[in-house]
Amino acid sequence: MRSVARPTAHAPGAVLRVATYNIHKGVRGLGPGKRLEIHNLQMGVQALDADLVCLQEVRLFHHREAAYFDRTWFGWPEGGQAEFLAPDGYEVAYRTNAVTRDGEHGNALLSRWPLGDIGHHDVSDHAFEQRGLLHVPVHWQGRTVHVVVAHFGLIHASRVRQVDRLAAFVREHVPTDAPMLVAGDFNDWGERLDAPMRGHGLRRATPPHGRPRSPTFPSRLPVFALDRVYTRGLHCTGVQVPRGPTWARMSDHLPLLVELTLE
Repeated sequence: MRSVARPTAHAPGAVLRVATYNIHKGVRGLGPGKRLEIHNLQMGVQALDADLVCLQEVRLFHHREAAYFDRTWFGWPEGGQAEFLAPDGYEVAYRTNAVTRDGEHGNALLSRWPLGDIGHHDVSDHAFEQRGLLHVPVHWQGRTVHVVVAHFGLIHASRVRQVDRLAAFVREHVPTDAPMLVAGDFNDWGERLDAPMRGHGLRRATPPHGRPRSPTFPSRLPVFALDRVYTRGLHCTGVQVPRGPTWARMSDHLPLLVELTLE
């Protein structure tokens, strides 16, 4: 799989290239048609050529699916999916959001740059959806950029409360003068979260020119811009959504790529 072209021309290291991607636990389909995509996703993550890859729905383990896919050609990878997906030389941060009968899944960050202490904050709004924030300081070009990987709930009222909990977490754990980004799957079908995020000082990363929305869901015919990056102290210089049958196959979401510079 070819590397995804960079949307803007910059000197190496001049921009922070960030991807956010809901990988659907590395599995697609149901019943007899269920297939393992984690090996294709490994090549896809490498092709993104991002400095930071923010992942949602990442399996730590799942006993039933591991047993099922052990009968296939490649088989279920040993260890957690975050470590399996990380390109050579990348550091990995993972924290569990949801615990089920057969396994655990959560958010992950794969980074080309050194990581600081890894934090996690539970923002679950009710008993039926376990949600969390992964917080990791990243040391980039002599600065510390605070990265939060998020996966918000399916109910709008829950998402609004999760924005407020995110803001409270940021006030407590992120210095006010530090650049930061919040990346993930916000499940904001109605495009209603930008205003409350702006109210807390976080702007959606959009291209300097062109369409502000970058649809990523569903992957076969993207209509909804569920996957986003919000920033503070960073300027967006480019946005890209890789498309095509290969990307559509690997997850029900497409990845979103943004390029950022310090303000």
